[in-house]
Amino acid sequence: MVIPVFSARNPRTGVHDYQCEHTTASELDTIIKRLRANQPGWAALSVDQRLSAMEQFIATVERHKVEIFNALKTDTGRIRIAQLETGALAGQFKRIADDARAMLGDIATRPSMVPHILGSGHYVPYGVMGNITPWNFPLLLSFIDTFPALAAGNAVIIKPSEVTPRWVDPLRKALKEVPAVENVLAFARGPGDTGAALIERVDLVSFTGSVRTGRKVAETAAKRFIPVFLELGGKDPAVVLASANLDMAVSGILRASVAATGQACQSLERVYVARPIFDAFVERMVEKAKATTLDIDDAENGYVGPFIFERQADIVADHLKDAVAKGAKILCGGQIITKGGKWLAPTVLVDVTHKMKVMTEETFGPVIPIMPFDSLDEAVSLANDTTYGLSASVFAGSADEAMAVARRLNAGAVSINDGSLTAMVQDVAHESFGFSGMGASRFGREGILRYVRRKAVFTNTLGPMDVNGKIVPLA
Repeated sequence: MVIPVFSARNPRTGVHDYQCEHTTASELDTIIKRLRANQPGWAALSVDQRLSAMEQFIATVERHKVEIFNALKTDTGRIRIAQLETGALAGQFKRIADDARAMLGDIATRPSMVPHILGSGHYVPYGVMGNITPWNFPLLLSFIDTFPALAAGNAVIIKPSEVTPRWVDPLRKALKEVPAVENVLAFARGPGDTGAALIERVDLVSFTGSVRTGRKVAETAAKRFIPVFLELGGKDPAVVLASANLDMAVSGILRASVAATGQACQSLERVYVARPIFDAFVERMVEKAKATTLDIDDAENGYVGPFIFERQADIVADHLKDAVAKGAKILCGGQIITKGGKWLAPTVLVDVTHKMKVMTEETFGPVIPIMPFDSLDEAVSLANDTTYGLSASVFAGSADEAMAVARRLNAGAVSINDGSLTAMVQDVAHESFGFSGMGASRFGREGILRYVRRKAVFTNTLGPMDVNGKIVPLA
């Protein structure tokens, strides 16, 4: 019997230096059968009992932390962010644990509109959740849905991206040390076909990735009549008003555009600047962008790392080529550098229009196209001229001025005088607009309720009516 395998590329060297087994459909059947058998017992535990088992898992992850970090570092080609991902897992769990304790208790009994009928209820987990996760933040974005789903009483099977599969090996080692969690948590690795097969077998789907794939996931889930939650891409705008502090705006936008090499859904991807400060803004942005170094020669030195997914570099190059062909000027950066892996220095463009891909399609790279505006209405119109609506930023001299713009932007979250704050703040609920996602927020205290169904219980305190409309007393 030939065991199917797939290989993964090292983003720093460009070499396919890792192979692992591709989870087959029959193996998926076996895994999910096991999860289904164990899930009712897990759901029957109290919230505190489930959280206690999960806390033990976090402790074992901590013991395997170095091995997990090393695998994640190789998967992504990043050191600083791999450390942040590994270190943030415990904090992510603590937030979910607090939310679970606050939100997952029984729904209190209260009078209904009918005086003698009381309403109460409780929350019911779906069963087995399929969690299809991306390559840009492989660890955090795998557990951002897994932790709350487990806390709510579901079993979970994670299908990580085939681009970054290495971290699963040490995670499985940690998982084996906590049988109570291993009974209800599993991994399935492989290409897109594995994810497609997963959707056919689960009760709930969480997907984080591209709009193109997300649409396929939603369509498949709809045919099966199962819930699906989509966290998709963005084309996040920043609006800089004339009153903004120039250094603050430039610094915040640069970081939010090139952090993680721009490979984050909440990265700022287009910038609109009031014309009176446009030239000064561009000049300062170019100066700071040129000073932001690549880690191409030393992974421990330099801010901008390699493209994790080789094809993403091709997409970014295509966007830049399209922009230049249509009249844009590249003021710094602009050339994909290949040295084993692929890098791009922070790239600033001007003379851009909404006829260019770089202003309308998700670029997902360290690219900063800047466009002037002459009125607030024009700025809002340009910012809202998109099929996306994940998040946005506004920079202004006063909070009131910024808030007036924020209210008019079609985005699920708006950062004021900063960029990409959704990456740091996860305890406030927000939902995606447009093609940036679908379904209730996974953030905020109430976010944990998307992993359960609400069951109502009605109690008649007097007695039922008979066919003549008379109450038949309970006693």
